[in-house]
Amino acid sequence: MSRRPALLLDRDGTVIRDAHYLRDPALVSLLPGAVEGLARFQAAGWPLVIVTNQSGIARGLISEAEYDAVRRELERQLSAAGITLAATYHCPHHPGITGPCGCRKPGTLLYTQARDRLGLDLAASVFVGDRWRDIAAARAFGGRAILVPSADTPQDERARAAREELVAADLSAMADLVLGAAGAGAASGR
Repeated sequence: MSRRPALLLDRDGTVIRDAHYLRDPALVSLLPGAVEGLARFQAAGWPLVIVTNQSGIARGLISEAEYDAVRRELERQLSAAGITLAATYHCPHHPGITGPCGCRKPGTLLYTQARDRLGLDLAASVFVGDRWRDIAAARAFGGRAILVPSADTPQDERARAAREELVAADLSAMADLVLGAAGAGAASGR
């Protein structure tokens, strides 16, 4: 099977506003630039994959059912804009509660699961998030990392990404970096 590049995205603070331990689907709010950026990648044939840490489940702040309701609402809002996610993966763990795991970002387990299930070329893929842990796996696979800072992004992570990777104001600007301002092309390495 021929492998293809994907757009691997963090959820909270990257695609939707970070409501911190989001459990109410009514609070799902797409960030400015999200629809435009995702639509461009979808039009270019890139699978869109969400990979998200959800430690609120381990902390007892949200249930798996509440997480799933929020996931479905995000998919509904994206579908209304003509965007389809190829898959969503989440880590429900917290190392201080459930112990270490391979799926909590910056761990790579969820990315390898997406690779194997969807036939992805992770070295040609783009890893996007608002925290360093969201983009760190790009290095393990040789992919491209882009930080899209949110209000919660620590200044040292912004500075590190500016030095070592790329930074974009939002997902639309990130699409410009990867696909070009005209919307065509493919990602290249760092």
